[in-house]
Amino acid sequence: MSIFNYGTDHLTIGICLDIAAGKTKGIINANAEKAIRTSWREVEKIVHAQHPVYGINTGFGPLCDTRISEADTSLLQSNILKSHSVGVGKPIPQEIAKLMLITKVQALAQGYSGVALETLERIIWHIDNDIIPLVPEKGSVGASGDLAPLSHLFLPLIGLGEVYENDQPIPAGALLKKHNLQPLILGPKEGLALINGTQFILSFAVKAVQRLDDALNRADLIGAMSLEGLMGSARPFDARLHAIRPFKGTKHVAQRLSTLLDGSEINTSHINCDRVQDPYSLRCMPQVHGASRNAWLHLKELTEIELNSVTDNPVIFNADDTISGGNFHGQPLALPLDYATVAAAELGNIADRRCYLMSEGRYGLPKLLTHNAGLNSGLMIPQYTTAALVTENKTLCFPASADSVPTSLGQEDHVSMGSISGRKLHQVMDNIEYIQAIELLYAAQAMDFRRPLKSTPVIEALHSLVRKHVPFINDDRVFADDINNLHQLITNGVLLATADEAAVENHINLSHDEFGIY
Repeated sequence: MSIFNYGTDHLTIGICLDIAAGKTKGIINANAEKAIRTSWREVEKIVHAQHPVYGINTGFGPLCDTRISEADTSLLQSNILKSHSVGVGKPIPQEIAKLMLITKVQALAQGYSGVALETLERIIWHIDNDIIPLVPEKGSVGASGDLAPLSHLFLPLIGLGEVYENDQPIPAGALLKKHNLQPLILGPKEGLALINGTQFILSFAVKAVQRLDDALNRADLIGAMSLEGLMGSARPFDARLHAIRPFKGTKHVAQRLSTLLDGSEINTSHINCDRVQDPYSLRCMPQVHGASRNAWLHLKELTEIELNSVTDNPVIFNADDTISGGNFHGQPLALPLDYATVAAAELGNIADRRCYLMSEGRYGLPKLLTHNAGLNSGLMIPQYTTAALVTENKTLCFPASADSVPTSLGQEDHVSMGSISGRKLHQVMDNIEYIQAIELLYAAQAMDFRRPLKSTPVIEALHSLVRKHVPFINDDRVFADDINNLHQLITNGVLLATADEAAVENHINLSHDEFGIY
């Protein structure tokens, strides 16, 4: 198992996900330990010196001018976890909560937050043992950090709240007793350091980068299958065309599509046909898929910066140099998450158009992709579902970051709402996975009408995979079963793994380092 050093190593999205999956172990090395202990001692100096420093010996938010006695500084920190635990709604996925733990350790281990080493070690214990706190999905405005969700995340440190063990929620107090552990007594600044930060927004962003990356890769693969079924042209993917409008995402998609179609019998069979040009949903795949890839690149870049940032407040440089600033504000991620939501939705919009195109009965395909239309409806209605899903996605594209509701008696008078941006993006991704499953159903059926002509190794491998799970459609059946079978191939990663295996076996390069998550 590879090792990651919290607070000193550079954390990437891929490494973060690997720690969550148990493939990489995160530790605190000697250098990080020294920085953590030094910061802790500086906070102790502040407490003893009794000059006011926000959140250490003062109240919080609009109570920042209220002085707290040295004797009450520890009680202050446990109180903030209790009072700020106001989340509502369903629990977030355990993986997201685990990512929150990981990203919080990375931020605190850099030594600017004044937390005790023992506190970080307890959080790492939760990570290593896969004992994940239960965190409600709603309640953060994404400004003073993700206060409500982070409070719920760290209630178990003081023996409160709930945790999952073996996927079952149990009271944290009972869990600690079971493992012979005592609740922590938080020191000055610790409660505030735990709940100030963007780790809720950030963890949704980390997972979104992975999910959108997968969706973008599938969009090219399934789009290429649809193009083959519709006997579309590969000429719009010529590298020369994209060299004179060199957006990174566009060039990458064009290269992938060109490579995927290189040597296709289907494609070469109609090179000299009299069709002048294809509809936009085919020939503009580099521009549309590529624009979404550009948005993905932006989200990845900013997410990785945030992964290695200190988003606490106040920041402790030393006992005489503390800054109460705004590193906890979620706006730097809220905006790109909203942008990525539109980018994800566009993958669904163009996929829906290709489904419709394949059902029209054009370019030698039978209407509704069935020979027995009339008695059978064929693939008429699955496109209704894509239409419903793309419209639902459009309603989710309103940018949460465009809104702000003042909180904390006006002290926090501009907030990011980035937590909503992150959750909405995942709702759109859920719909995209179903839309892509439906396009896959159409594309495989359309390709069958081009037999005995064959496509290329990667596309043929995907077609064979579909046919192992969904037979050719001769007569009407319950198509929801087919859609769910294909959806499972998408969500369990089998579709992309099959494409990757076929590419490796046939020495086909479909990747580029810049479009990776490590």
